[in-house]
Amino acid sequence: MTIQPLQSPQEEEPPRQLWQTALTPWTSPILPSPASLSKARSSLITSLPTTGLGFSETKNHIANDIIPGFNGSSLSANYYGFVTGGVTPAALLADNIVSAYDQNVQVHIPGHSVATDVEDRALTLLLELFDLDQNDWPHKTLTTGATASNVLGLALGREFVLRAAVERKHGGANQEVRSVAEYGVAEVLPAAGLKGVQVLSTYPHSSLGKAAGILGIGRANVKSVCAVDDAREGGRQRPLEFDFQILERELARGDMASIVAVSCGEVNTGQFATTGIEEFRKIRQLCDKYGAWLHVDGAFGMFSRILKGHEEFDRICKGCEGLELADSITGDGHKLLNVPYDCGFFFSRHAALAEEACRNPNAAYLSAGGGDPSIPSPNNNGIENSRRLRALPVYATLVAYGKDGYRDMLERQIRLARSVVAWLLQHTAYTVLPGAQTEEDFLQNTFMVVLFRAKDDGLNEVLVSKINATSEIYVSGTRWEGKPACRIAISNWRVNEEKDFETIIRVLEGVAK
Repeated sequence: MTIQPLQSPQEEEPPRQLWQTALTPWTSPILPSPASLSKARSSLITSLPTTGLGFSETKNHIANDIIPGFNGSSLSANYYGFVTGGVTPAALLADNIVSAYDQNVQVHIPGHSVATDVEDRALTLLLELFDLDQNDWPHKTLTTGATASNVLGLALGREFVLRAAVERKHGGANQEVRSVAEYGVAEVLPAAGLKGVQVLSTYPHSSLGKAAGILGIGRANVKSVCAVDDAREGGRQRPLEFDFQILERELARGDMASIVAVSCGEVNTGQFATTGIEEFRKIRQLCDKYGAWLHVDGAFGMFSRILKGHEEFDRICKGCEGLELADSITGDGHKLLNVPYDCGFFFSRHAALAEEACRNPNAAYLSAGGGDPSIPSPNNNGIENSRRLRALPVYATLVAYGKDGYRDMLERQIRLARSVVAWLLQHTAYTVLPGAQTEEDFLQNTFMVVLFRAKDDGLNEVLVSKINATSEIYVSGTRWEGKPACRIAISNWRVNEEKDFETIIRVLEGVAK
């Protein structure tokens, strides 16, 4: 593969052409063949050699044996499994530079490197991309992905709600144990008069449960506050909808502190938990009333904020209204930003809490070297101390393509998804999920994920394997309402609406026959 040069900015090429002047099309199978996988696995060196193979032989081993065992998830526009995204040409260039220079992004020492300045600027550009006022989000950092960002969000939330509980119990004046990061949950919970912390959400991503397990909140304390089924036949029209009565009842409990987590783009359907600013304000008001932390998991859904002002995508834009009211936000760069793994981002309003939760104790050598106080040392506001400069690909891709380039990419992804949904709705062999929606609702609610199943139970059991066996597209299997389902997640910057639509329907039509 060769990298073609981007158009010169002076030529004022529209965003679509900027995206198209990049890598040559991916022509290999999306998944490696069984033979390639077998060869790759059997070729792996089983014991450490006393005398190394040398650079040249190792290079050949990796190129000829191991690489053929990789999949094309990032390189092919027709990989629709996990929301992987791809790697834009600008991000790829920057990522190679990151590996070559191997900068330490730990302590902000202005005379040492510009790396921390790059990270700070990249995060500021992300806030601008999502139409978030940088003055409202003093704590911003890059993580390994949504899982690490959710760990950070729940850690800050836990710190916030337990501190508030201790202060309420002791009138705010008593300096009893308040900091979980300093004293631990076992000391702070009794001081707060509580038995635990709970996370209230609707269809939360699995990483939220994982974060709760890691932090000692407990996976069992991640609870659904979904609305009950409505009167429509077949179930809820909005499966992520909050039941505000249940939510307030849980928030009002005297024995638990609460974190409310809003799914901005549910992983199976791509749909949103709220439908506009009024719903989000209602959640915010309840959190304020009961001293709860409001966290948003916007791993890929928050990207819909770049579509503001486009009537065609009005329903999707409303799903992201109100994110600016949250206490913390999780996002993923290696999804719709199309930068390399691993890259997530995290924003919160509470910089002091972040430093309390993530402080490095007794490490004088990690002290900041002075300079701009607006750029904090990353080692005291995030999970990792040692990490790569994943900010450079973020910075490079945002500068290269701008908001218009990302809007163009997302519009193509959504239009392709909606074209597939419209085709499936007319097909006698398939059912689009979730049910109980009108055709217009299906189309307006479709973001960049298509969830469906075969009407024939026998075909449905093998649907995913039959689709993937074609090697033309790759989809992921999932479950919806207890039954197998198939998920097409469109997230690669290379998407071509017409060509990719033809490929998808050719495969699905063939499988149906």
